Amino acid sequence: MQCEMCGKELEEHYRARIEGTVLNVCRSCASYGEVLQQIKTEVKKELKKEPVQKPAEPVILEELVEGYAEKIKNKREKLGLTQEELAKKINEKESILQKIESGHFTPSVELAKKFERFMGIKIIEEVEDAKVVVSRKGSSEGFSLGDFVKVRKK
Repeated sequence: MQCEMCGKELEEHYRARIEGTVLNVCRSCASYGEVLQQIKTEVKKELKKEPVQKPAEPVILEELVEGYAEKIKNKREKLGLTQEELAKKINEKESILQKIESGHFTPSVELAKKFERFMGIKIIEEVEDAKVVVSRKGSSEGFSLGDFVKVRKK
């Protein structure tokens, strides 16, 4: 069994009320609340296995090409449209279009696809992202509260 606050394996654990919640915690975490009862458990000693690294299937990501702002501006000017007219045609705010063309705002992939469809330009490219996945076989199931909470000592 693991401490529900810090995740430490428990030989003896305490049922404690901490900030209104009853948890099974270790001795050190029990000091943060009111101890309701002490419980002894047998811990099965397991050999810890090293995490197995295996390459994951590559993930295809969509990213904006470099110089997307210039491409959008040049194509808009070729089409003879003002920023206001283009913004109305693609149903976006003119201020967003101004920021995109000046390079101060990066459009989402959905917005970039709007530009591609309307203007007939290519500003999204597919990129392969291969990551290594670490398999934690033999480790505990899931997370403990300690994985998410930072305890401040006074």
